[in-house]
Amino acid sequence: MKITKDSKPSSEKHALVFDIYRGTTHDGPGLRTTVFFKGCPLNCLWCQNPEGVHPASEIWYEKNLCIGCLECLKTCPRQALSATAEGICIERSLCRACGKCADACPAEALSRIDQRYTVDELTAKVIRDADYFRAFNGGVTASGGEPLPQADFVGEFFRKLKEKSISTALDSCGFADFSAFEKVLPFTDCVLFDVKILNSQEHQRLTGRPNERILENLRKISQLHKRLWIRTPLIPNATANAQNIRDIGRFLQQEIPDAFERWELCAFNGACESKYRKFNRAWPFAGLPPLQEAEINAFRNIILDEKIPPEKVVFSGIIAQ
Repeated sequence: MKITKDSKPSSEKHALVFDIYRGTTHDGPGLRTTVFFKGCPLNCLWCQNPEGVHPASEIWYEKNLCIGCLECLKTCPRQALSATAEGICIERSLCRACGKCADACPAEALSRIDQRYTVDELTAKVIRDADYFRAFNGGVTASGGEPLPQADFVGEFFRKLKEKSISTALDSCGFADFSAFEKVLPFTDCVLFDVKILNSQEHQRLTGRPNERILENLRKISQLHKRLWIRTPLIPNATANAQNIRDIGRFLQQEIPDAFERWELCAFNGACESKYRKFNRAWPFAGLPPLQEAEINAFRNIILDEKIPPEKVVFSGIIAQ
């Protein structure tokens, strides 16, 4: 397996980004800026960033901001909007996210989700925090959605950051052709790799895809001597069960025991429900309580039974006492 630093692509390539968080401490080592790239090959039922799944531009709607002026209906060139008892409804099959409705909305109840950047534009935006990265051993993380559908862009973006001595981290769901990884990994310092569910049939049921490609990509990355952090979301009625945690722990210990530096288990967070409301969609996990400390301790004991070194294991997120 060979990874080469290919010739530099055009800096005029564009990427679709739906958010940029500054000062994060959970998306890789140190203090970081995280760039969220739009588009994801998975469709996890619990997705925390539903606005990052669809690869094209989108508009969303906040009912509580709407003043009912209906200026948006007058400006939509495709008649994709309608007024209902629940507020403005967007017919997604008609909407092309031109943004005219958002521009016309005086209350900003309709807004664009995403923005296009060139490599130079995005690089200039994130390096404003370079002094903080260096002071707190941080850097820039590419997340999503999923960064790898835009691998050409991310590879050049990371190359430019490395030229400025800024640390880079790739946060990936792992479902991609390995050729996409090959465009980004030469300029990547740390890989944050999701292992959500080990049983492939369950993975297919809950994320829309099987996991064989994901696990094979993980095996390949484990041979490259990169900093490797494994991430598992703890979702009630989905991933947060004893068998799944035991299976993942056994896989890590048997197949890549010396390759991963950290296994982070991220406790369930219901804060994303408001995002689903902006899409006028129900979230299947609404109303579920946070995990209890006793449940977390049970998972910790399972992991220790599988001989995972305790110093590698980190639990994050909201945990009820």
